[in-house]
Parts: sequence; structure tokens; C-alpha cells
Amino acid sequence: MANQHQVKAKKHLGQHFLKDENVARKIADTLTLKGYENVLEIGPGMGVLTKYLLEKDVTTYVIEIDSESVEYLKNHYLTLSPRIIEQDVLKFDLNLIFKNRPFAIIGNFPYNISSQIVFKLLDFRKQVPEFTGMFQKEVAQRICSNEGSKVYGILSVLTQAFYHAEYVFTVPPTVFHPTPKVDSGVLRLIRKKDFVLSCDEELFFKVVKTAFGQRRKTLRNSLKTFNLSDNLKANSIFGKRPEQLSVQAFIELTELLNQDKG
Repeated sequence: MANQHQVKAKKHLGQHFLKDENVARKIADTLTLKGYENVLEIGPGMGVLTKYLLEKDVTTYVIEIDSESVEYLKNHYLTLSPRIIEQDVLKFDLNLIFKNRPFAIIGNFPYNISSQIVFKLLDFRKQVPEFTGMFQKEVAQRICSNEGSKVYGILSVLTQAFYHAEYVFTVPPTVFHPTPKVDSGVLRLIRKKDFVLSCDEELFFKVVKTAFGQRRKTLRNSLKTFNLSDNLKANSIFGKRPEQLSVQAFIELTELLNQDKG
């Protein structure tokens, strides 16, 4: 169970500490251990999940911003100590550790930076074949949702362009301290075998973000900044709203826009 300093130290990070060992083991077991020899746990706190990762046939690294938690981990997990990174994961270049080698990511992610962690994953998609962990339930559902859903959005499209997304199980508030007001959800992302898109990937990111920036408008209006030609605007796809487009449709849309530029 989390102690008082742990709760105080992490409150500003939006962190809720898991106190149920069975749930921690289940999260660790979401890793398939295929395609990598290294695992990075983000935000380990006092190591409730870490202890189960250390039992597995992989090399575990942890990245933790709170100095008191780092001290606790160093004192209680001596074999892990050389692989404890005291840094802000959002600002830290992970290749200083992994040197372009593949690694998986796992964690009980702080609610208020969980989306940013997913974007960080996408930056390292060429090295991360698997990503599993716990989010606020609605965020996990959003990442795994399909077109036509009200929660389908930027995270859904960008993540599923490169990964197969699976919502694994729901975690109730009662297994955390302090107790959150919402359920949590555990998901698993496994990178697609062919995860290099057929379109300009930088343009793809820009198109998806711009389209969902005005999600109630049709693409003809939300993508005006791309200076669409009259011929392109006549295409029926531009009469749709972004939540109506599948990931593949967004790839095809990006190809259309790229051709129009040419």
C-alpha cells in the first residue's frame, strides 16, 4: 500500500497508487515478451508492478521523476538500481539508454500525462513493438475505439495506424490509494507487422490532428488550411466528418492531399 510521502510526492502528477497485488501481476502478464529483450516501466512509484516485471525473462528499466520514490526503489530493489532513471519521461531521450534497440513500455500511467506518453510512444514506434499499461478507462477506450464512435479521435487514429489495440480489462477505483473517482482500463498495443504507412507519415499526423481539431465540421471545412483545389474538394470524402473515417481512409486522404500539392 502507498505510504503518506508517496501520495504527497505524486499528487501533482495525477498518480493513483495501485495497492492490489493481483491486479499488478495481471498488468505485468499483459506483456507477450515477443520481439524485445528490454522493458521500460514508466512511473513505478514504490515498485508494486516492478516486482513482477523483475520475475520475467527480460531486462527491466524504470523511469521515475520523484526522488523519494527513486530512493525507495534503490533501497528495496538492489539488482534494479543501475537501471533506475531519475528523469521526466516526456523530456528524456530514451535512446540514451536503449541505443536504438527494441524495448517494450509498460506502466500505471498518471492520468494527466497519459495521452502525452502515447505520443512519446509513437515517436519511438520503430523501436517499441509492444506497449501495455493502465489508463483512465475512458482514455483506454478512446485509444481502442473505431470509426463511428463518439470517443474516436486523434489518439485512436494515430495509435491504430501503427499498432493493433486491445482493451484488456477494467480496474475498479477501490484498488488504488488515493481512490480515484473513475474506473481505470488496461490496454495492450502490439505493433503491426507492416507499420510503415504508404503515405507521407508527417503529413498524416498533421491531417489527423487538423481534422479532429474541428471534429464537428466536414473535412472540406476543417482542412481549409491545406488550400484544397476545387477538383479535390469535389471528392465525396470531404463531405464527411473525421470520426466517420477509418484509419485506412485517413491514409488515403493523406495520399490525396499529397497528390494535390504536387
